[in-house]
Amino acid sequence: MDRIVELARELGAALQQDERYIRIQMAQSAADEDKDLQDAIGEFNLKRISLQNESARETQDEAKIEQLTTEVSEVYTKIMENPSMIAYNAARPDLDRLLETVARIITLSAQGEDPYAIPESSENCSGNCSSCGGCH
Repeated sequence: MDRIVELARELGAALQQDERYIRIQMAQSAADEDKDLQDAIGEFNLKRISLQNESARETQDEAKIEQLTTEVSEVYTKIMENPSMIAYNAARPDLDRLLETVARIITLSAQGEDPYAIPESSENCSGNCSSCGGCH
């Protein structure tokens, strides 16, 4: 097997042992098992479909569209205020930052950058290397 592919598999296995991955998996599992949250998501999807259908009609009922828009917004707020969703949303950015860092290191390494000089944070990185003095 290609050594780089093998290293990618090892990286994937290491990722699955990382606390950020474990935390998001636990939060996802809790969200999946939260009946109130799942019911609200189902309700949201049905109301959103109703709103899309009403908005697509040739002759639209503006009052109904306004009512459905309000209902969709209320259910969305209910979803976002659910403790399981709050926990999931709190865990997600940490894993996302890790994945962005790994992807940036791989991408910039493939472009010739020194992998050990690439910073973990992209705060000062625009993603456009043409105007950059380097990641040193």
